[in-house]
Amino acid sequence: MKRLRIYPDTSVIGGYFDHEFAPWSKTLIEDFLARSFIPVLSQLTALEIGQAPERVRAKYAELRNLGEEFVEIGSESLQLAQAYEQHGVLASSLRNDMLHIALATVAEVDVVVSWNFKHIVRLDKIRIFNAVNLELGYKALQIYSPREVTLHGRDRDQGS
Repeated sequence: MKRLRIYPDTSVIGGYFDHEFAPWSKTLIEDFLARSFIPVLSQLTALEIGQAPERVRAKYAELRNLGEEFVEIGSESLQLAQAYEQHGVLASSLRNDMLHIALATVAEVDVVVSWNFKHIVRLDKIRIFNAVNLELGYKALQIYSPREVTLHGRDRDQGS
């Protein structure tokens, strides 16, 4: 079975050390390390992680050392983020949130995972992100929290 390509935003990596989110972030990162899923990391996540505590940076480095996919910020993703803003998905002050979605869209990932329930993992926002994507010729994205995606408690060899 094909391994899913998953874009974890910064909140997922930081969630590894957050009491509320740790059980799910930890097991999703374990899934990446076990190569059950392919982590698609981005330049934006790297920039945001650069501001994080050392233990978060170290966990991110562990994922980067897997040598999987890394997405650079480019004109296509910047234009798509701008289109999200023009369609009123989020305020301009939340540009990085829109850019995470744009990077994942342009990279054609299978799933975006985030703990950002206010701006990303929210049905009304997901619908608008996907409407813009479809209008501009991109595929719709699946966006979930790590809780719905991780193999936590399931056999990694079986997937589900």
